[in-house]
Amino acid sequence: MSNRFPGRKLSWIRLSVLLAVIAAVVGTGVVSWRNYTDTRAAAAQPSHFMGYVDVTATPRYAFEQPAGDNTKTVVLSFIVADAKDGCTPSWGSFYSLDAAASDLDLDRRIARLRQTGGEIAVSFGGLSNKELATACTDEVRLQEAYSSVVSRYHLNTIDLDIEGSALADKSALERQSKAIAALQKARQADGKSLSVWLTLPVAPAGLTADGTAAVEQMLAAGVDLAGVNIMTMDFGESRVAGQSMLQASTAAAEATHAQLGDAYSAAQQSLGAQTLWRKIGLTPMIGQNDIVADVFTMADAQGLHDFAQSKGVGRMSMWSLNRDAECGPNYPTLTVVSDACSGVPQGASRFSDVLGADIDTTATASPSPSLPTGTTTAAAVVDDPATSPYPIWTPVATYAQSDRIVWQGNVYEAKWWTKDDVPNDPVPDRAAAPWKLIGPVLPGDRPQPEVTVPAGTYPAWSATTVYRKGDRVMLDQHVFEAKWWVQTQSPEAALQGSTDSAWMKLTNEELTKILGR
Repeated sequence: MSNRFPGRKLSWIRLSVLLAVIAAVVGTGVVSWRNYTDTRAAAAQPSHFMGYVDVTATPRYAFEQPAGDNTKTVVLSFIVADAKDGCTPSWGSFYSLDAAASDLDLDRRIARLRQTGGEIAVSFGGLSNKELATACTDEVRLQEAYSSVVSRYHLNTIDLDIEGSALADKSALERQSKAIAALQKARQADGKSLSVWLTLPVAPAGLTADGTAAVEQMLAAGVDLAGVNIMTMDFGESRVAGQSMLQASTAAAEATHAQLGDAYSAAQQSLGAQTLWRKIGLTPMIGQNDIVADVFTMADAQGLHDFAQSKGVGRMSMWSLNRDAECGPNYPTLTVVSDACSGVPQGASRFSDVLGADIDTTATASPSPSLPTGTTTAAAVVDDPATSPYPIWTPVATYAQSDRIVWQGNVYEAKWWTKDDVPNDPVPDRAAAPWKLIGPVLPGDRPQPEVTVPAGTYPAWSATTVYRKGDRVMLDQHVFEAKWWVQTQSPEAALQGSTDSAWMKLTNEELTKILGR
């Protein structure tokens, strides 16, 4: 009954209108609050760019010398199961972790990248070889394998690249998800974090059934996923007629966004639309893809970057930084994928500059060291022979090509014959410097024993003897191998780094194998 007009009643129509207005106001408030919390949650997860680097590909990509700010954060690929022991991690099945440190200078190069302010993540799996969880059925050893990689390289971000037959292996996925969840919990107990990205193949229609099952398995096991990184590449017949690589990529992203919403809802985790976009990564294969008809151009890269920026995508990557250059004239068959060039016109431009423009790269960064304040003056490092892996540089010594030394806390390698050239001389032109910086002296480094060959192991060089390709001789305790037919020419030129010499000086590693040590 109305107070203003005693005896009158509110009509059902008026009451219904009033209730509808109240419901609309409340509903608008709820939606606004959800949008507000969604926006705040998304803002708390910065977007970042990190390109993949194929660690074992040749020629070797110098990730420790970033071409620009966009390439300071890299994903080193791929850790897989060792061919002889499935529970032991290896780089591409070619190198153990220790072998990668010695043969590829990997640990030292990572340290060098971090000196420049860069950071790394590591990717497990890939299309080739066996991912650890597919080869290792011992759950304890499997977790130890993942943990050993994270600990050795001081990681706070890892990437799980699951594709091919590994994606259909439900038992392996269950083992992997349990191991990763346990590893995250163990690190959390130690006050450390571990971001985990799940990298999956995709079609313009989104993730495959196996792909969505992999996401659901990770969430069910309790893995805290940083996000799902989709490989917008090699679409093949899934790309309809007239659909460009850019259109296929954006369609795949939109479809994956919807699929992730369903997956998180099923896992009783309610995420807003903006937060879900932060949970998505995009990784195109730049230039020529494995499928001849699929070519990702510089224009596609610009379009995908703009799309990612408009949606607030959490991660942008690319396969790979090794390939981020235009092919030279000596590589004529551009439809065959190269490990060292993109196969499309680039000029002086780089895909990494386009895809990574204006994207925050703090997601994988380790805590920054505290900077000195006041009147603190930096002093040059005094090298200690007991902790130096190579001889300490001296101006009176003569160094041949590939000789290594230590100077003021860093390891350098001679690019040619040199004497009295200070290794850290700040020569403006890097190409003109006789020394190449490899990286810092690492904790635990010790002097490497000098490999000496007993006298008489090979004949002493003689100016009158005819030598054929593969013949070996000794000169001043060094061992040389003939590169072709030669007579009278001394191996001394090879010792001085001459590329025209008919002789090649054997390295310490080669001598070690010869001596069977």
